[in-house]
Amino acid sequence: MYKKSSSGGRGGARSEDSRSPQRTLTRHTPRLAPQSVRIIGGTWKRTPLPVLDALGLRPTPDRVRETIFNWINHQFDGVWSTRDCLDLFAGSGALGFEAASRGAASVILVDAHQGVVRQLQANKDKLEAANLSVVRGDALTTARNMAARGQTFDLIFLDPPYQQDLLATALPLCLTLLKPGGLVYAESGLALPFDGQGADAVPQWLQGWEAVRADKAGMVYFHLLRRSG
Repeated sequence: MYKKSSSGGRGGARSEDSRSPQRTLTRHTPRLAPQSVRIIGGTWKRTPLPVLDALGLRPTPDRVRETIFNWINHQFDGVWSTRDCLDLFAGSGALGFEAASRGAASVILVDAHQGVVRQLQANKDKLEAANLSVVRGDALTTARNMAARGQTFDLIFLDPPYQQDLLATALPLCLTLLKPGGLVYAESGLALPFDGQGADAVPQWLQGWEAVRADKAGMVYFHLLRRSG
């Protein structure tokens, strides 16, 4: 969610087919973040959380969060207390804090930017969020290390910088991080191309996934994914 928090200098890998993920992931210019985000539901409903005032920090809009958490809540049959969640490009932490507020068993927020991590930790302390932890680190390296340790999650949030092709690298990693029946939320600057045919076939980095739901709000395309098959 922080556009200048890249993968530690590692650009997103190109897909191995002829299509570049650039078409899917690149579109909008960075903008300044709002000064706070508001938790929508759960224990901390309506609580405002300060956000680092940084160029390119782009919290998921309230109406998008409300929609996606309605989708997720339906898929989880309203049960959050057994769910382990990972917010891999945390930024404002709006998605991860929302999951924690709704009673997730555990939530891990990951971001590479020192100032962002400091603010996330301050917000965790403000809420006394025992079910939430903050990790400073490169998102992709952290994901690989988690996979090597055998860590798995019921829900993974992916809201990376739109302009760095990171979804094309992160989504294949998430195949090994997801528990059976788990979900991935993916946000991007263009719709993910699940319906391509012929020369526009689904790119390799999307193979293994299917869309449960997808929608658009303004310039934001958002998708709820699960393993296919």
